[in-house]
Amino acid sequence: MSAATPTNGDPTCDKEGYLLDLNDWSRDVAHRLAATEDVILSDAHWQVINLLRDFFDRTETSPPMRPLVKLVREHLGEECGSSVYLMGLFGGSPAKTAAKIAGLPRPTNCL
Repeated sequence: MSAATPTNGDPTCDKEGYLLDLNDWSRDVAHRLAATEDVILSDAHWQVINLLRDFFDRTETSPPMRPLVKLVREHLGEECGSSVYLMGLFGGSPAKTAAKIAGLPRPTNCL
């Protein structure tokens, strides 16, 4: 996916793969965005994605890593609220990858 006009029905994304129009997001789009990151979505992924989308609806921000870990720990429990767990789901940059798949803007303070 690129900032070019899509030819296959995919929504338009910026050069990093984040949706340009957040209203283009759907579960199907999430699966396509996940595939670009070599992530196959499971129920565990969806728990985090839904949590992120709810958080964004309330705050209009995508949390960077530390706040994401805290958010997950508060809502999904200690066993899920760690950077190791999130890296296992979303790879080396969980906050960025999860936000991208959730159809949200790139988190601030993420390199």
